[in-house]
Amino acid sequence: MKILIVGSGGREHALAWAVRGTGRLFIAPGNAGTTEFGENVDIKATDTEGLVSFSRQENIDLVVVGPEVPLAGGLADALGQAGIACFGPSAVAAEIESSKAFAKAFMQRHNVPTAQWQAFLPDQIEKAKAYAQTLGRCVVKASGLAAGKGAIMCEDQASSDRALHDLLAIGRLGDAGREVVVEEWMEGEEASVFALTDGDDYQVLDPAQDHKRAFDNDLGPNTGGMGAYAPTPVMTTNLIDEVCGSIIEPTLEGMAYEGRRYTGCLYAGLMITEQGPKVVEFNCRFGDPETQVVLPLMGADPIEVLLRAANGSIGNLRLTKQSLAAACVVLASGGYPDSYNKGYPISGLNAAREIPGALVFHAGTKSDDQKILTAGGRVLGVTAVASTLREAVSRAYESADLIQFDGKHMRRDIGHSALGRL
Repeated sequence: MKILIVGSGGREHALAWAVRGTGRLFIAPGNAGTTEFGENVDIKATDTEGLVSFSRQENIDLVVVGPEVPLAGGLADALGQAGIACFGPSAVAAEIESSKAFAKAFMQRHNVPTAQWQAFLPDQIEKAKAYAQTLGRCVVKASGLAAGKGAIMCEDQASSDRALHDLLAIGRLGDAGREVVVEEWMEGEEASVFALTDGDDYQVLDPAQDHKRAFDNDLGPNTGGMGAYAPTPVMTTNLIDEVCGSIIEPTLEGMAYEGRRYTGCLYAGLMITEQGPKVVEFNCRFGDPETQVVLPLMGADPIEVLLRAANGSIGNLRLTKQSLAAACVVLASGGYPDSYNKGYPISGLNAAREIPGALVFHAGTKSDDQKILTAGGRVLGVTAVASTLREAVSRAYESADLIQFDGKHMRRDIGHSALGRL
């Protein structure tokens, strides 16, 4: 087979690792780590025309799209028109992530549990402030794609006023914040559920938990994710069944009913509240860094799963439950998610891989004169797989501590809530 993975982050390195050895593998544009498993191609993830042309030229059997931006831009549609199988939803289906206002209205139409909310445009800033005041603690979200940094947690009226001013008046996030969603602050524990679907049937992977805040104890600004683990003990078998029945199935059915048949990965970011699971947000692709912990636990041939989702018949597949756990610790550049420097040499990668069960996934890296350098905010995702979550977390940190670069920053409490629960 010939497979093309689109993207350049840790998620795409993990996908390349998962499908390694199944044929000839290309990654566009890839990073310094993906070359271990395939050939990097100098085509941007947003270059739809270039990706379709390359796929035709190389007779690609399957394209796996990692990031949300090319999906929202119609890459899956263009590939489908060219007769090329693609793991990822159409642009109208991807709107479940690319427009939070659409997603909230969709959930309201189809009785999918989520937080109380309202959407506002720039000329409604005073109405937005008044609504936020009625909620007290609230979350202000850019409706558009903001690379995981568009949700602002507001503890009081002053912080919600400031967030709304930054997004609607100043335009701090550009077009992504042209429309905002203001929603109630939900209390509970978060979890991520990934449903791989062909539009009719679906398979659910082990639930994971991401760590969005930059610093320990969930402090600091939101990031693209500072670490993850799977499975998360808060998601019991009964709770997973409830999520499937009240969230996954009505969402897939509703999308099909509205002419937005959904294929690929439906990522449900959840809050487990006293009233039951509610949707925090939907994403139209695998999460990052959750991919780095759910793929090693998949319990089936990953390429077969992806192909069945792209071509149909995923319902005939059965995933074998693994008696394993995985943890991922993100090593970030100093200053992330705000401004940071790049180009620092990275040492200790080989030693880190020697820790039993360790996998080092590159994210923001590049190679230069046989050196690996930092090239992004999230630099590496150090993952470990073990028989217990406690052991996986311990090994992930043991491996992460062997890697060094100037300004290295990481959280020290990945999996803390789960270990306390266990």
